[in-house]
Amino acid sequence: MLFPNLVASQTADAVTANQVKQEFLHAWNAYKQYAWEHDELKPLSKSYRDWYGVSLWMTPVDALDTMILMGMHDEAQKTREAIVQNLSFDKDIDVKNFEITIRLLGGLLSSYQLTGDQHLLALADDLGKRLLPAFNSPTGMPYMFVNLKTGKVRGAESNPAEIGTLLLEFGTLSKLTKNPVYYTKAKHALMELYQRRSPIGLVGSTINVETGEWKETTSHISGGIDSYYEYLLKCWLLFDDQDCKKMWQTSVAAANKYLADAAPSGFWYGQADMTTGKRIGSDFGALDAFFPAVLARSGDLQRARRLQESSFKMWTTFGIEPEELDYMTMKIVYPGYQLRPEIIESAYYLHFLTHDPRYLEMGHTFLNDLIRFCKTDAGYAALKSVETKEKRDAMESYFLAETLKYLYLLFSPRDTLDLHKIVFNTEAHPLRKTW
Repeated sequence: MLFPNLVASQTADAVTANQVKQEFLHAWNAYKQYAWEHDELKPLSKSYRDWYGVSLWMTPVDALDTMILMGMHDEAQKTREAIVQNLSFDKDIDVKNFEITIRLLGGLLSSYQLTGDQHLLALADDLGKRLLPAFNSPTGMPYMFVNLKTGKVRGAESNPAEIGTLLLEFGTLSKLTKNPVYYTKAKHALMELYQRRSPIGLVGSTINVETGEWKETTSHISGGIDSYYEYLLKCWLLFDDQDCKKMWQTSVAAANKYLADAAPSGFWYGQADMTTGKRIGSDFGALDAFFPAVLARSGDLQRARRLQESSFKMWTTFGIEPEELDYMTMKIVYPGYQLRPEIIESAYYLHFLTHDPRYLEMGHTFLNDLIRFCKTDAGYAALKSVETKEKRDAMESYFLAETLKYLYLLFSPRDTLDLHKIVFNTEAHPLRKTW
């Protein structure tokens, strides 16, 4: 045998990938037992939560493409049939445009592309039509909430993530239905936001979609802005959109200049004033840990590697990552852990692009700590505090859509999914250029 160590490592990786699959089944079976037909499982009380009082089948739609990628064909088929037979968006409820887009619209589109089931595309098209009124603001930037039945909107104060994280899904819907309105509306919103960046190229935290006026001028890469950066890059990659390419290049240059921070504790991205670039904060957290993946996918492996090491330090310092810490003091700012996927996502991207076993080592740490601290007899639970490890009665759908999917892909064969041929939306739903 020419490469015994290589074969052994590949066998070990297959064992770990299968272990992740078993953990997925543990969580999925608990959902089916205690929360079937509802949005998400409450693992401690063995009950369920519906986001808006009625179910939108959030967990099954979010988890379906993970099952398909894991090769769980029978389970995926049953789940797909249940979604098609039962899911309806004809409901008099105000939904958050951003969350419904990334979880449900993204999930339906990716599962359609993986299965060819036209019912899934029809559901996506129906949902897209119901979300369109969100864009009916004076600027074209979407309101935060839209009623699925009446089209009534509310929530004029929004943020770059909720405005700029729509084009992958709406654009894909346009390409697949040959209806340009979705692409046009979502791209117009993104351009309107970008055009309101500061003279030094940064965006703030809160903006009024009716007036276009910034309400909070702190700039960062964390929740509320994070996926705005992600989608500038990915919309260029998926649609070959040259406007998105230019917006990505200017925006990431500004982030690297004013937000990146080489501190004694490592390389991080903090907070700065969007107008002056003056540093005003040194918080970094679980949501920020998406950025190494984006940097790596854009070709900036040096910054990606450095930032991933810092993120990993954030995880290992406390046994599991906190929602937020101050990287100057390495003290926790918000102690919870919400079963978030971002640090695992970045490890997956970096391993796929570099083949460096360092990221498999990180993956083993993530998996072992998740099992040790978050597993319950009915699925997995978020933590109230990474210091006490006290659990919280919540298992969001993204745990199945993202956290376990990225862990599985990290250890599974490279041809399970080619990162160069697909683009993940921010909920880890793979979209392909099939048009």
